[in-house]
Amino acid sequence: MLGPLVNALVVVVCSLIGCFLVKKIPERFEDHIKKALGLAIIFVGIKGALENQNILLLIMSIAVGAVLGELIDIDKWMNRFGRWAERKLGMSGPESSFSKGFVSASILFCTGSMAIVGSMQSGLQGNHEMLFAKSILDGSISLVFGASMGIGVAFSALSVLVYQGGIALAAQAISGLLTEEIIREMSAVGSLIIAGIGFNFLGIKEIKVANLIPAVFIPWLWLALSGLWIN
Repeated sequence: MLGPLVNALVVVVCSLIGCFLVKKIPERFEDHIKKALGLAIIFVGIKGALENQNILLLIMSIAVGAVLGELIDIDKWMNRFGRWAERKLGMSGPESSFSKGFVSASILFCTGSMAIVGSMQSGLQGNHEMLFAKSILDGSISLVFGASMGIGVAFSALSVLVYQGGIALAAQAISGLLTEEIIREMSAVGSLIIAGIGFNFLGIKEIKVANLIPAVFIPWLWLALSGLWIN
């Protein structure tokens, strides 16, 4: 759990620095910074998705994951938690961006290939190097997000800890069912979901990216069951 713990701690510290020391980025810069980050996030997401070697599985995973995510309505529950935290902190109101910061940062930090592969390496091998590298990237983004979207970004550290810690612990339990192919395809789906966050930042069309999160786990289910069937 060292890797997930360090990653979560870095997100908290850097987002709080952005929120209270860097403070609010001037409005004329904020929109341009978000759009610039949006372009970078789209590039990172598409680059990771191109690692996919089974395009039909990628399409099926996104489609099935979207249906499951919509049925569960993960986006609603994450926003509901954000609004609950807003009220507890006395920050609710029309100008509050707490929920947006929490949801956007949570998805960005949790669904990428580094989050999945790094957590698996942490759980299976005790190798935390990838999550330490991810912590540096997440910290840089948290600094900007914290300055522009507020303290909600710091609370995304809870998502990081639960998600990455859960993957690390689960990887130990099901190590025999994880193959290089499964990890590659899960990472590709997660990267494509990240690209969706970039489009949201550009304001082109709002995508409920949180409702796509189940898609990340479809390749594991499909390939693991296929392997058992063949054997």
